[in-house]
Amino acid sequence: MTKQSLKEQSYRCAQLILQSKNTIVLTGAGISTNAGIPDFRGPQGLYTSRLYDAEKIFDIAYFLKDPKPFYEFAFDFIALESKIIPTPTHRALAHLEGSGKIKAVITQNIDGLHQKAGSQKVLDMHGNFLSSHCLKCRKPYDYQELRSMVLQHIIPHCSCRGIIKPDIVFFGEDVKYYHQSLELAQSADLFFVIGTSCAVYPAASLPQFVPGKLVIVNNTKIELNRYNVALEVENDIDLFFNGLMQALKGRLTL
Repeated sequence: MTKQSLKEQSYRCAQLILQSKNTIVLTGAGISTNAGIPDFRGPQGLYTSRLYDAEKIFDIAYFLKDPKPFYEFAFDFIALESKIIPTPTHRALAHLEGSGKIKAVITQNIDGLHQKAGSQKVLDMHGNFLSSHCLKCRKPYDYQELRSMVLQHIIPHCSCRGIIKPDIVFFGEDVKYYHQSLELAQSADLFFVIGTSCAVYPAASLPQFVPGKLVIVNNTKIELNRYNVALEVENDIDLFFNGLMQALKGRLTL
């Protein structure tokens, strides 16, 4: 794909955004790989490389039996989190929300980078590490409390001796905000699918409920056979959004 064609796609996308009255965004792990967070299903993904055993770390039944594998992953994730910053795409989405052009971001990510970038309306379908709670007495814990314990290689326990679990969604648990996300998808006249393979349900089902136009942005091909795909970008996500923001420069209050 040439730079010129990417530029044309950026300007086409800018027109779609300017014409839209209700833009909703769905994001997946691909939006955060340039920040240094490995994705899960890509060529170097956490599942593909088998660096972590997903059957153990994200399974709620296994967590209740033995939380150690999850907290070994959590140590690496939290140690990495302190070093990462939002990507140009995270910042672009926050700017577009601030200008009134994006109404909400629905994300499958647990990294909190949308919030760190400044997005206000974020629906974390898979939760995040920003809050935790005791599974026994339900006492809430904030991120700094959990972080302190995890970085000491301590499996976090409450004063009641219950296990503390971050408020992320494990296999075997219901996703968060699905009905709100579905309503947003059904109301969208423009719906972005960014950095997700659309392989994880129920989030992957959301595009099929969109009555408006779909824009797909991913660094690899996504098989999303929908009649309403207005634009499909297969390129570096940050490169595209840098071009998009240039195309919108002077046309929005950013």
